[in-house]
Amino acid sequence: MTSGLVQQIHEAVGAVRTRWSRQAHAGIILGTGLGSLAAEIRQEAVIPYEEIPHFPRSTTISHTGQLVCGTLEGVPVVAMEGRFHVYEGYTYQQVTFPVRVMRALGAGLLIVSNACGGMNPHYRKGDIVVIDDHINLMNGNPLIGPNDDSLGPRFPDMSRPYDPVLIDRALAIARKEDFVAHRGVYVAVTGPNLETRAEYRFLRGIGADVVGMSTVPEVIVAVHAGMRVLGLSVVTDMCLPDALEPAVVEDILRVAAEAEPKLRKIVLGILREEARQLGIAP
Repeated sequence: MTSGLVQQIHEAVGAVRTRWSRQAHAGIILGTGLGSLAAEIRQEAVIPYEEIPHFPRSTTISHTGQLVCGTLEGVPVVAMEGRFHVYEGYTYQQVTFPVRVMRALGAGLLIVSNACGGMNPHYRKGDIVVIDDHINLMNGNPLIGPNDDSLGPRFPDMSRPYDPVLIDRALAIARKEDFVAHRGVYVAVTGPNLETRAEYRFLRGIGADVVGMSTVPEVIVAVHAGMRVLGLSVVTDMCLPDALEPAVVEDILRVAAEAEPKLRKIVLGILREEARQLGIAP
């Protein structure tokens, strides 16, 4: 018997397939201030979220809200120009539904980006953090409820949610391009308020380098679905409790936009290597 979730995935995929027939290799989630990477894609279909059955609507500042299908470095990709957050009022299943659709479209690789607050004192605004591991403090999980074994196992292993090969490759690209990229731990909270000084001390104390309000639910579902994952964060503000300044959304968006070329180089470099392994001519 087909579960309700599987039926919804089929309906969403069917809507995409009326506009785009390629088999995707990678899914890309573009976070806050990072949507301009979509302009690099050789676009073959651009589908507003409201035209895809069961897709939520993006309500976050700077998130366009459309699915971009095409090729990047010759690799077939599906990119979310704008993501969803629990703080918008969506469930964890709704937030992660697009990852299910990407997987059903053929994507075996997920590249996910976000803007984050830096708690590691060695970091600076505009630095890239290649996510090595995460901590889920979102008080929820997209896998809660009956498990459909056709989508993934009941108890997925999370010993290496972020692919070690992709992490090393991303850091090597940063070294080659001569910009700062750290390997760090991302902690996810629900938001939408930013954290207090005491909360930053707590989050740093439990082992986190950066903090944000997204990414972890999508990564959990990607791992459940058997996808390789690369997570990339842009440090948009420093969250040092003894030198904490009020956060300004406009400044966060500006820093994210300024750092976007570095993120773009990593994503393009990763996909260039994927194309080489797939035997796709440049």
